[in-house]
Amino acid sequence: MALGAAVADVVERHESLRTVFPAVDGVPEQRVLDLTEANLGWEVVDATDPARWTEKELDDAIGDRGRHGFDLAAEIPFRATLFALSDTEHRLVLVLHHIAGDGWSLAPLLRDLFTAYRARSAGDAPGWQPLPVQYADYTLWQNELLGDEADTDSVLGRQMRFWERSLAELPSRLELPTDRP
Repeated sequence: MALGAAVADVVERHESLRTVFPAVDGVPEQRVLDLTEANLGWEVVDATDPARWTEKELDDAIGDRGRHGFDLAAEIPFRATLFALSDTEHRLVLVLHHIAGDGWSLAPLLRDLFTAYRARSAGDAPGWQPLPVQYADYTLWQNELLGDEADTDSVLGRQMRFWERSLAELPSRLELPTDRP
């Protein structure tokens, strides 16, 4: 199916969509999976039986997909489900954990999905250029810029000391009014 292949193309193109965060010795770290290691969560649901798939059943199933809780240590932060309502009507549900995308990243992700779908529908692979920067590149740059927290001369070390001093006198628990839910 062209759409399933397009979803795989987009997950392969964007490392953040195939990154997990396992804890190593109790410390979480990011690990970018190869596409072959990543469970894309791609599912096609046959929702053509009107006796089984009322509008409420469909809404509930879509809502269930949207409430998916990600185990970021073991699963990628992206899932896709296609509900086939008839030969000509479908609903695509994409669920993206905020660790992998936000409002700003939706436009490029959807643009890439549309590009990949058009190519796959024509029997081709998408012919895009590699992305100039991936999320891992950004984190490496950030680590290089900020330095190590243990290094007292690094930007991060200085910022940590500043906030530790600034917050030292605050109570460990802040009492807030509880008259509102």
